[in-house]
Parts: sequence; C-alpha cells; structure tokens
Amino acid sequence: MQYFPLFIDTINLNVLLVGAGDVASRKLALLTRTEANIHVIAPQVNTEVQRYAEAGRILLSVREVAHADIQNYDLVYLATANDSLNAELATLATARRIWVNAVDNPAFCRFITPSIVDRGRLVVAISTAGAAPVFARTVRSRLEISLPQSLKPLFDFVADKRIEVQDRLESTTARRLFWERFFDTNGDRFDNRTLEHYHNAFNNLVGRGEILLIEDAVPVDLLPVAAMPLLQRLDWIYSQGELSEELAEWVRRDASRGELPALSELSKAYEQGTRMLLVADIQKINQLKAHFPMAKHLRPGAI
Repeated sequence: MQYFPLFIDTINLNVLLVGAGDVASRKLALLTRTEANIHVIAPQVNTEVQRYAEAGRILLSVREVAHADIQNYDLVYLATANDSLNAELATLATARRIWVNAVDNPAFCRFITPSIVDRGRLVVAISTAGAAPVFARTVRSRLEISLPQSLKPLFDFVADKRIEVQDRLESTTARRLFWERFFDTNGDRFDNRTLEHYHNAFNNLVGRGEILLIEDAVPVDLLPVAAMPLLQRLDWIYSQGELSEELAEWVRRDASRGELPALSELSKAYEQGTRMLLVADIQKINQLKAHFPMAKHLRPGAI
C-alpha cells in the first residue's frame, strides 16, 4: 500500500494553493467545504476563485509565487499551468517538510486527494493511487446512488445521542448491541420514527454471543460474500496459529486476538454475548462443532 488513507482534522489547518485557474477552482470547491484556513497565490485569477475571496472564505494574493511563500503551511497544493514551476515548488516544499500535492503529477506528490462521497459526518474516500482516477469517479458515482442524503441528518442525530448512550450503558458490549439494534430497525432513514427506534433500542440488550468457525487451510477468497458482514461484527479472533494476511483483511481490524482458549472459557464468553471467530485445523474445527452446535461454519460457497 503506497498511499495510506488518513482523515485530517481541518480546524486550524493552514493550506496554500498556488494557482487560480480552472484546476485550482476544482480543488477549492472541495477545500472550502472544510474548516481549513486557505491562502491562494496566483498572478491571474478566474471569476470563481475571485468569488471565494469576495465572500471571505479564502485569503487571495494576486501576484507571482515566491520561494519564501513555501513555509508555515500544513498542506500545499500546486495547480499552476507551469509543470516545471510545480516540480520546483514541490521539491522545495518536501525539503521543508511540508506535505505537497502537485496536481496531475504523482511523482511530486507527498499526498493525493481521493475521490470523495460526502454525507456530512459519513465520508467515503476512494483512490486508485493516481493510476486510474476515472475509475475512482465511477466507483464514487455508484456510492453516490447507494448512500442516501438522509445519512447527513441521521449521523448528526447519532452524534448528539452518543454521550447519552454512554451514560446509560456502561459496557461496550451493551453499547454495541444498542447501536446494532438501532440501525437494524431504523436503517439509513431519518424521519419521524427515528427517535422512536432510538428509544426502543434500549430494550432487551442482553443476548448470547456468536461463534464462527473457519478452517485455517480454507482459501479466504472462496468464502461467500455473505460472510463479510459476520466477520465485521467480531469481538474476538482466536486461532491455533498466526492469522493469514488474507483472512486479516476480511475480519474486523480492531477485534481482540489471541490463541484458542479452553472450551469452558469459550462457553463463558458466548454466554456473555461475545462474538468470536475460531480458526483452527479441521480436527479442531470438528471438535468445536460438536461442542458448539450453534456455531456457524464458514466454508467456500456456504455459511
């Protein structure tokens, strides 16, 4: 993975954009939706960039950029029509330990801006590491259709209720069950029943856990797609040996991990509501199936 995805807090973030043409305008259309402080430097300015300045959203300096400008910023975008100037300033920014993006020139980019689907607090970023931005836009268009606009007010509602849920439910397991129940009943809607679904989700939060079984020799890419949501709900991953890289990509990344404990410990965890994945050889899997008849055995083509 050459580019590691990060979400940056833009409050008090200082951004310099060099250039004020059509390419710069497209960058500003996204940057001005953040909380960042934006400074634009360019000898010539198009009408769209001028409007941002007149609205007070950006600081605009109508002049040529100088080497002295490339300092005291967190991010620098270079969007001039002069490729050699962009390369020169990118090299300077990197030398001064400033993260820089030279538009349409990945060789001089310390970071890249992904294609984004914005639903307020829910943001999805898509990148092809600069290889195929057209395909990234295709993926974005699919997500734009599948993620409704109602998610914006819904996640504002959820954010407002998080402290109340933490105060009412002490254990992380109870909170997890609460939010799962809320989203199972409410879905992605935000309407006059959302508050009702919220209050109802506090009822009957005590439940048994879940046990998933996978043989360590099973090719993960042959597992059914339906296994993915099950693997994303795990609390614990227990295995006889080291978890394969392929399986590690499928499971919930922040689930706790450990070696297979005794059957009595697994039974206790199940009764307490823990969701577990047990990875072992076929002999051990058969033993676990006999002891836990309720367990789901994940196999190629079946669950």
